[in-house]
Amino acid sequence: MAEIKNYTINFGPAHPAAHGVLRLVLELDGEVVVRADPHIGLLHRGTEKLCETRTWLQSVPYMDRLDYMSMMCNEHAYCLAIEKLLGQEVPIRAQYIRVMMDEVTRILNHLLNVGAQALDIGAMTMVLYTFREREDLFDVYEAVSGARMHAAYYRPGGVYRDLPNRMPQYQLNKFKSADDLKVLNKARDGSLLDFLDDFTQRFPGYVDDYETLLTDNRIWKQRTVDIGVVSPERAMQLGMTGPMLRGSGVEWDLRKKQPYEVYDKLDFDIPVGTNGDCYDRYLVRIEEMRQSNRIVRQCIAWLRANPGPVITDNHKVAPPSREAMKSNMEELIHHFKLFTEGMHVPAGEAYAAIEHPKGEFGVWAVSDGANKPYRIKLRSPGFAHLAAVNEMMTGHMIADVTAIIGTIDLVLGDTDR
Repeated sequence: MAEIKNYTINFGPAHPAAHGVLRLVLELDGEVVVRADPHIGLLHRGTEKLCETRTWLQSVPYMDRLDYMSMMCNEHAYCLAIEKLLGQEVPIRAQYIRVMMDEVTRILNHLLNVGAQALDIGAMTMVLYTFREREDLFDVYEAVSGARMHAAYYRPGGVYRDLPNRMPQYQLNKFKSADDLKVLNKARDGSLLDFLDDFTQRFPGYVDDYETLLTDNRIWKQRTVDIGVVSPERAMQLGMTGPMLRGSGVEWDLRKKQPYEVYDKLDFDIPVGTNGDCYDRYLVRIEEMRQSNRIVRQCIAWLRANPGPVITDNHKVAPPSREAMKSNMEELIHHFKLFTEGMHVPAGEAYAAIEHPKGEFGVWAVSDGANKPYRIKLRSPGFAHLAAVNEMMTGHMIADVTAIIGTIDLVLGDTDR
């Protein structure tokens, strides 16, 4: 009788479920995965090295391009690290805006993950629903920063500008009647906070729709229950964070355990799973969207009641207002020095971490007192999660590989750095 040998295949990098340029070398016994060897580095942008040749401020837009599904969250950790080195206080209004935009970003990230993972597994409709809500939130991004995705909105010492008093409106054209425009622009007549308030009232109903489609769906459960199981002990040993860790039943969330900004003033819960499988991690993300919605509502209420500055008045760190710069020589010099030479950060090192939608995202910044970082090291949550794929995939069918990649919520810009 002929001896049947295992064979090896490439899964990606150009695979629709690879979520970027991930290459997996899979050793298969029939359709069962015997070994999974992840190869990364195909998208390596050299972000950490690029930061050494740019001023502290010029590196903010590079952060958007790491995990390009959670743009402002990456900026947040970077700004926190600089503020630690500077010993810089951030105005309370700016802290609330940062927290609100972090949670908007968390919803954006989880909408993409839930929609794309369902699409990978075969639930075609789901992604159409989740992308509908993402459009509204991208409009919020665009209103505050001018960009739909790569916002560069956070700054050391606060945020770039206050929240706008009006939202972009749909314009009359041959594809939309006046009656359609009235409906589309109904929530856009007020400020950004009014628009976001309207969204947060609608959003729980949308999440109910997602759960109707997936949570008790027989096929969805067959594809995710008991797939990619990680025990709580093993999850901690592997350095997992975020929904990957909480899905295994470990209640660890930096927003509660090591609060930053104003998270200690807000009321929200940390969802945890019990089985540590793909299904539990999906449920954790669904509940996290509901909790983020709660946080956004609390931030809206506070921001409406409390006007104030949104960036530090230390002009060695943040530029003066445009009006002041054009009417005062001192301010003009500050502006010129800041945008040509950049700020000088005191020598030292600092690590700042945030509860990123994918886990703990950390920035270790080293300064030698110059106007550029001496060294930037980024702690990507996806890197640790990808290291666990061999354990998670071994013994599963090749079809389960897509479910496991989806549940990791992998973005290669962040993993490769």
